[in-house]
Amino acid sequence: MIFLGPLYNYISNLYSARINHFPLIRLSFFGVDKAILYTLIFIFLRILWVKIRRKKISWNHEFWLAVFAFYVFLLFFLTVFRDGYFLWDFKFFWHRPLSEINFVPLVETFKLLRGQSRLDFFYNLFGNIVWFIPMGIFKPSLGKKNRGFGRVVLIGALVSVSIEALQFVLSTGVTDIDDVISNTIGTAIGFLLYFICNIVKKRIKELKL
Repeated sequence: MIFLGPLYNYISNLYSARINHFPLIRLSFFGVDKAILYTLIFIFLRILWVKIRRKKISWNHEFWLAVFAFYVFLLFFLTVFRDGYFLWDFKFFWHRPLSEINFVPLVETFKLLRGQSRLDFFYNLFGNIVWFIPMGIFKPSLGKKNRGFGRVVLIGALVSVSIEALQFVLSTGVTDIDDVISNTIGTAIGFLLYFICNIVKKRIKELKL
């Protein structure tokens, strides 16, 4: 790890033997560390692009754009690119049979529900929903176009499908239709929260006037 190595080592020495799901904590540290690196690269390239194009920018917009970039990087590093920093660290498995993909909704989710660990069930179902709520908030708030509910939800679904497809060809996770469904629901919830917040802001402005 480049940025969080000392902090991770400290926490690992204290808690690795006490916490059953410590590999999840390790994955989170590595994901955040990589997301920081690639967000800094994104900010550098963004500044370069703005300078070349001589665009007028809003610092508030640029800040939230960087936060969104960090979120997207973190999302992919936690779900797909888990064990390496660069694309050449991963091996592609192009000849995996499609029969390894679960196309039947809710089968795996109910298996987890009947399993011994309820934590796995709640994380798989509600975690996949919560992780995509920011997608439904950031996409309409940062973009000047394509702010409609249908378009935003479709983008969330396509991002989810891309994650599942990459997990399949990289063999870094289980490709499951349930994840796409949960992620899409999360995007829809995020958009509704964005929509409600906009209505509240408008009402507050009207009351002040």
